[in-house]
Amino acid sequence: MTSRFLFIGSTQAYSGKSTATLGIAQQLQARHYRIGYGKPVGTERVTSDPVPLDADGQLAAQVLKLPPDCLAPTLVFWEDWLKQPDLLPQATPLTAALESYRNLTVPDLMLLEAPANLSEGHLFGLGLAHMAAVLEAGVVLVVRCQSLLVLDELLMAQAHLGERLRGVLLNAVPADQPVQEILVPMLEQRGIPVLGVLPRSRLLRSVPVGELAHHLQAQVVCCPERMDLLVEHLSIGAMSVNAALDYFRQGVNMVVITGSGRTDIQLAALEASTQCLVLTGPNPPSPMVLSRAEEMEIPILMVDMDTLTAVETIERTFEQVRLREPVKIQYVQQMMAQYLDMERLLSGWGSPCPSG
Repeated sequence: MTSRFLFIGSTQAYSGKSTATLGIAQQLQARHYRIGYGKPVGTERVTSDPVPLDADGQLAAQVLKLPPDCLAPTLVFWEDWLKQPDLLPQATPLTAALESYRNLTVPDLMLLEAPANLSEGHLFGLGLAHMAAVLEAGVVLVVRCQSLLVLDELLMAQAHLGERLRGVLLNAVPADQPVQEILVPMLEQRGIPVLGVLPRSRLLRSVPVGELAHHLQAQVVCCPERMDLLVEHLSIGAMSVNAALDYFRQGVNMVVITGSGRTDIQLAALEASTQCLVLTGPNPPSPMVLSRAEEMEIPILMVDMDTLTAVETIERTFEQVRLREPVKIQYVQQMMAQYLDMERLLSGWGSPCPSG
């Protein structure tokens, strides 16, 4: 089955779908394919000129250097509808608008970023299975592989997508999971090609300090110029200072959250691999802590919430991290070149030869 279109989908939100789409596109461009990009169901509109796109689409256009005639417009922005929920009952299928994607004649191949999961978009006739049928497209699923239980998810997806499922990418695989030994053979035996096993990456899961500050609605009291520092790990300073010293030495590129009155913990954190201090409580940091943080160029954030709420907010930010920073984009390109079986993907896709 030959098709110019390939959907990159997932069974759950924040599985690495946008990252995989960008990485696959970079590998195709390295093979001299002219690439197009589209995301039928977007989150929040960030540009309408010259093509309506959300943040993921805008990033893809910039990184891949795609001209407007290689971009398919986003057909639905969820944020627009959620701001006017009374209009939701008037939602109609957008099959005709989706079929207009065929009019993009410039690219050799069109990579289409699917909705967050297999059900999202059905309200508009833009569920993944339906869109793949309309465009006669193949589908690659990206799955965050936390345990062997993802087998059930993928078997369900196979039943849902049928022959259009061309393979899966197992993403963020922990080193201690027997994925290569057990899961990959099981999937292959059931007719689900495994196109790549991507290891868990602390870098890709990292969050800029500025994004933490935004989600925490924090006051930046030190080093506001260092909001681009990347945080990979959360540590909670709620123990004795001696225990904290040993605890902090085990962390790398941490955000340390502790009470605003725990000067001893704050100073201990500043002597470890800390990228940011988050202080809860009414007290400003002591002059000694401020001086040391400025010397080490480590930002301090003050938050108007309890420690548990701040921890939950930070953990949620880690789970919803998006690809933005140049160092991450370069890493994705290197990772895909190493772990993605591009030849098998192209063979299963039945894609045309590059014209470039």
